[in-house]
Amino acid sequence: MPTLTINGQEVEVEGGSTVMQAAEKLGFEIPRFCYHERLSIAGNCRMCLVEMERSPKPIASCQMPAGDGMVIHTNSEIVKKAREGVMEFLLINHPLDCPVCDQGGECDLQDQSMGYGAGDSRYHEVKRVVKKKNMGPLIETEMTRCIHCMRCVRFATEVAGVDELGALYRGENSQITTYMDKMLDSELSGNVFDLCPVGALTNKPFSYTARSWELSDHDSIDVMDAIGTNITVNTRGAAVMRILPRENDAVNEEWMSDKSRFAYDGLAKRRLDTPYVRKSRKLNQAGWDDAFGAIAKKLKGIKGTEIAAIVGDQAGMEEMQAMKDLMAGLGSDRVECRQDGAAIDGSNRVGYLFNSGLQGIENADYILLVGTNPRVDASLLNTRLRKAVASGAKVANIGPATDLTYAVDELGADASLLTGIAGGKGNVAKALKAAERPAIIVGQAAIGGADGAKILKAARDIADKYCVKGDWNGFNMLHTAASRVAGLDLGLTTDGGVDAIMADAEAGKLKAVFLLGADEVDTAALKKTFTVYLGSHGDAGVKNADVILPGAAYTEKSATYINTEGRAQRTTLAVNPPGEAREDWTILRALSDVLGCTLPYDRITDLRAKLPLGELGDKPSEAWGDFGTKGKIAKADITAAITDYYMTNPITRASSILRDVEDALNGADEKATGTNG
Repeated sequence: MPTLTINGQEVEVEGGSTVMQAAEKLGFEIPRFCYHERLSIAGNCRMCLVEMERSPKPIASCQMPAGDGMVIHTNSEIVKKAREGVMEFLLINHPLDCPVCDQGGECDLQDQSMGYGAGDSRYHEVKRVVKKKNMGPLIETEMTRCIHCMRCVRFATEVAGVDELGALYRGENSQITTYMDKMLDSELSGNVFDLCPVGALTNKPFSYTARSWELSDHDSIDVMDAIGTNITVNTRGAAVMRILPRENDAVNEEWMSDKSRFAYDGLAKRRLDTPYVRKSRKLNQAGWDDAFGAIAKKLKGIKGTEIAAIVGDQAGMEEMQAMKDLMAGLGSDRVECRQDGAAIDGSNRVGYLFNSGLQGIENADYILLVGTNPRVDASLLNTRLRKAVASGAKVANIGPATDLTYAVDELGADASLLTGIAGGKGNVAKALKAAERPAIIVGQAAIGGADGAKILKAARDIADKYCVKGDWNGFNMLHTAASRVAGLDLGLTTDGGVDAIMADAEAGKLKAVFLLGADEVDTAALKKTFTVYLGSHGDAGVKNADVILPGAAYTEKSATYINTEGRAQRTTLAVNPPGEAREDWTILRALSDVLGCTLPYDRITDLRAKLPLGELGDKPSEAWGDFGTKGKIAKADITAAITDYYMTNPITRASSILRDVEDALNGADEKATGTNG
């Protein structure tokens, strides 16, 4: 390992490290615009110049490999003058519009010009102007500010996997744009304005709504998918103004999907903010006492076996536990968390976790996808798979063929292909056997049909034969619902699942059904069944509800979620629920008093003591075991679990921002204006 001296201090670094990384190891700050830890090195901006003894001129520390015996100075007079010159050059064409720039207060160019610039400019010629670019409804462009650091281009190509951003023309005429001047079509596009250091690319929906210093920060967890992305919720007063990613190398690195980032406006729309009770076929506003009284009246005399509950995809672990306890108090154990009917065997935890880990999947060298489109089901997992492919991994897919942004061996959508692989037949079985760290990723689309349990068993047998070796467990289940793993941990599964509950309701065997934020099921079968809906939005679940209880969205409560790899994390109350809405578990606790089966906790700490939780933030390691149901898999194509990426839950369906994205993708914007792009 090379040893070098920086500002008089010796440091030993790993081979392949750069001078910049060596300096940071000692705590010396080196300014930069183009360099980013997760992107390839470009060396465009030259802001990171440092002095190296015996070198005739300053060197770019982001590009220069650390060498044994190097002597580096990061704050000498030569370095100071070099940085002032670079900064003066970068500001030649930059407009003086800081007062109206949305990057103000969070701008690297502002900060570094103050810290390293000369404070004046000798340039008096006319500045160049670059017209705005059309990058869609999410990205606001002011390309005159661009300093051509190329971070956005590198991100789009290397991380998002879409070659839609690039530079046109040469010299002072260079411009960053999307090809054909169309929107940046990526489910990760919002990350480009986190990367942009100068305000050339900013958040269009957030434009001119607030300044960064007006906002309060609340660390939380995203619930739009099962990744558990770490986020920061920015609020002003009682409103959520924007959502930003928070760095966590083990989960989301520092990226965030567009659905998670831009659904925030849906938090304030179509909200349930007061209880409702159906009278004479119409829903009428009511007080909490009236709503609870109506529920108590209807449940009087109903047996526990005639009551069931369905839990939604965004329910926190606390309210799921409270619902389970309430149902037990009413004499029922029929609580179901699998809205999509997935045949998940809840008896063995290893059978429903992403055991390799989100970070660990990057080490896999052969990956078999079964019934999943990770680009849609879990966008940030797809970035990990891209990294694995870049390192030499091969990917094969059983399911609908689609563009995953990397090379994939499409095997077809027939689920019965698994039978041959499990029997050791074919090229896929050979590849799995030859791989050192093979992995199989099972999606919800694969296990949601009639043969779901058999497909799960076949996937388990493949993993048992090829993918579980020593300390490597390559069996992975990819969930699409934030609440699913916690629901399975709590045992919220029933014989026959949701379909059996709906069938019994339609046949009159069920007299009452509770819906805890359950909006992804067809409630038509509940028209003649007394239905109580507890949730945050007036979505599909309220259509046939007899009593509606207004609950809290994920930004309005402190709740525990367990991501697809089994990692427990917790949201933070950023704003209070609107109107009469309350945190879900407190509603169930109050209702239990009225129903005569009082839940044994008054504080959330007492409730959490009942939860089967490990340490928050830790990825668990489960013992390998058996799961699934043995049987012959019929020849049938696996269909996609998610057909509309931006409209997967009540919050996204209420979001005008995401609706605008859908319209743009479908060409509605061109149709409305009469243009053809």
